[in-house]
Amino acid sequence: MIIAGESSGELYAAMLAKKLRLRLPDVELIGIGGKKMEAEGIELIDTITGAFGLVEAFSSLKKLLSTYKKVVNILTILKVDLLVLIDFPEFNLMVAKKANRLGIKILYYVSPQVWAWRQGRIKKIAHLSVKIAAILPFEPKLYEPYGGNCEFVGHPIAEEIRALKVDKETFFTKNLLCPDKPVIAILPGSRHSELQRLLPVLIEAITLLKNKYQYLQFILSVAPNIEEHHFKEHFNTLKTLGVIISKENASIILSTSHTAIIASGTAAFQGALIGIPMVVIYKLSWLTYILAKQLIKVKYVNLTNLIFDKPIIPELIQEHASAKNIVQAFDLIYNNVKKRQEMLSFYKTLQNIYKDMNPSEKVAEIAVEMICTHTN
Repeated sequence: MIIAGESSGELYAAMLAKKLRLRLPDVELIGIGGKKMEAEGIELIDTITGAFGLVEAFSSLKKLLSTYKKVVNILTILKVDLLVLIDFPEFNLMVAKKANRLGIKILYYVSPQVWAWRQGRIKKIAHLSVKIAAILPFEPKLYEPYGGNCEFVGHPIAEEIRALKVDKETFFTKNLLCPDKPVIAILPGSRHSELQRLLPVLIEAITLLKNKYQYLQFILSVAPNIEEHHFKEHFNTLKTLGVIISKENASIILSTSHTAIIASGTAAFQGALIGIPMVVIYKLSWLTYILAKQLIKVKYVNLTNLIFDKPIIPELIQEHASAKNIVQAFDLIYNNVKKRQEMLSFYKTLQNIYKDMNPSEKVAEIAVEMICTHTN
């Protein structure tokens, strides 16, 4: 059973499923996720919720509880040889406790952000998991004091980027973009709550940028799980501004762009691994933000800054994520050659950390070993 709670986790689960099938052709895969997982032969128990943050999770509580009951019921009656949990800690830790009591082995793939907040979860995950496959280089040390069997396996996004075939000419033609003018990628997140908060300020920022740089072209990436009808008014406004709305693979959009404005999360890390200068923005509900401020223990929100412990990428969070501030930060990385080169230099170091790692292959290998040990 493989459980993913949002778009990036679903992608990692699908990539893992493909590698598992090569190693174990008769493996039966079930789980929680979306269309990508289903396409790789995972029988879905339920779909992902996209809930994020304390307030957002509360609003999805009914669905989460219903899904949890389905999972527990299946774990109780079905012979599950291995449970693979991908991030999504609030839900997955509840499932892990139940699975642990049932004697089911747990592989935690993509450790939750325990280094950022609620660090008490490190001990829980270490105790409940037979193995933790970490995607950030500093994570194994966090689990050491608690006896956690944690291994840095690399990041699946780096793996996806390496496998990507980008035909820029076809992409520009398909999206009616001029190859001689810079393209600015806008990635507002993969959760409905993120779009609700970020689209209004992004519309304002794009309006200001278009007035300042008439020649710029904008393309806004929409995650596959986003239900576009919820944002019809915003998307119509963006279209009147000449913004291309695209459900194209985010890596392709980033690979063909000059600069990006990205919601903090997996996409920002994706952009760094591809090598695109960017501004990172984020907004939470005020209640979630106030509570998070009391709990979060790190200086930065995006992974590149965290790995290097430096403000390499500009971060505009909460009230600082205003249209005026976005334009100001954009101007700095768009016009300042030295700043762009400095950012790209750090990106190169980051790319070197991940260049020879194949996490889907490695995690499949770990999973097969755990399954075989279990069945023997």
